[in-house]
Amino acid sequence: MMDTAAALRTGPTGLGTSAARMTARFASAGGPDRGYAEIPWGDGSASPLYCPVVERVNEPLAEEVDRRLVVWAQECGFTGEGLDQIREAGFGRLAMLTHADADDPDLLLIAAQLNAAWWAADDYYADDSELGATPTKLPPRLALVMAAMDPVAPAGEFSSQLDEALRGDPILVALHSSVGHLARHGTPVQVQRVCYATFSMFVTWSAYAAWRHTGAYPPAWEYLAARQHDSFYTSMTLVDPVGGYELPAGLYYDPRVRQALMQAGTASVLVNDLHSVAKDAADEKPVCNMVLQVAADRNCSIQESTEITVDLHNNLVRDFEAGHRKLRTVPSPELHRFLNGVKAWMGGGLEWHATNPRYES
Repeated sequence: MMDTAAALRTGPTGLGTSAARMTARFASAGGPDRGYAEIPWGDGSASPLYCPVVERVNEPLAEEVDRRLVVWAQECGFTGEGLDQIREAGFGRLAMLTHADADDPDLLLIAAQLNAAWWAADDYYADDSELGATPTKLPPRLALVMAAMDPVAPAGEFSSQLDEALRGDPILVALHSSVGHLARHGTPVQVQRVCYATFSMFVTWSAYAAWRHTGAYPPAWEYLAARQHDSFYTSMTLVDPVGGYELPAGLYYDPRVRQALMQAGTASVLVNDLHSVAKDAADEKPVCNMVLQVAADRNCSIQESTEITVDLHNNLVRDFEAGHRKLRTVPSPELHRFLNGVKAWMGGGLEWHATNPRYES
């Protein structure tokens, strides 16, 4: 049998992108494929989004994960409006929808905790002016986030002040706690993968802060280049630890697999941009958003730039679909399960955005 590394180096030939719609797909390896569909979204006025169909809806399971999430958030120090936001956001439901191969609430809680903590940092540190997000304060805040997630070595008398700062902010406590929960179930490799995907994301957050502070917003191509490292790729790093297995690093970081992950993560974050246009445009310091950047670049309407963004999303999903098919010849059950999990994440992420009050305009 061809070994995994050799299969990735050579790969199959002659396979193009399949653009068939509303049909069931079946994998040549790794089990049945639940299919892709053109899915209406928003008020239905824009073109549909081509996306994997949602694979699992289990509301009692989502409610249990959300119940545990709220208890954990209280333990981290969230109170009042901040606690209400976590309670109402439905991050437990996000975990249930996107990690369709996991039914253990404790494993799903890993994804719910990290996504809640990432979103809180994004809102309170980076995006929402009403919640205290300030561009000039963002980089120092992110430096502390890195120390919370990936503890630095003891530094004598200087460590006590750092420890005090890390204990004094519920967001920092939540990030430290959620990585600790991940470490109890995952491997050191998976923990560091999550940390460094997060830190890569922070570079883009700092770019956003500079653009908002100066008012010199980027053209769409530059925003998109940055956005690909600030995408749901970060959340997708949790696919295998939440699933209770590990995709070996040699496969995870193979260029073909990484490209598929980046396509899936970027497509999923464009769903977020599409659902967030009104909220982002209304901020006193408007947040970067693909729809808004395209409209500014081309001096076109939001409706036109929405269609351009939908088309970009759909092409990314089709490219992922084609790449996934090619990788099915690789003799690795872990890889097949992982890529099926990434595909399920896309479908679940679209369902979550479509049904979450946060994105109702």
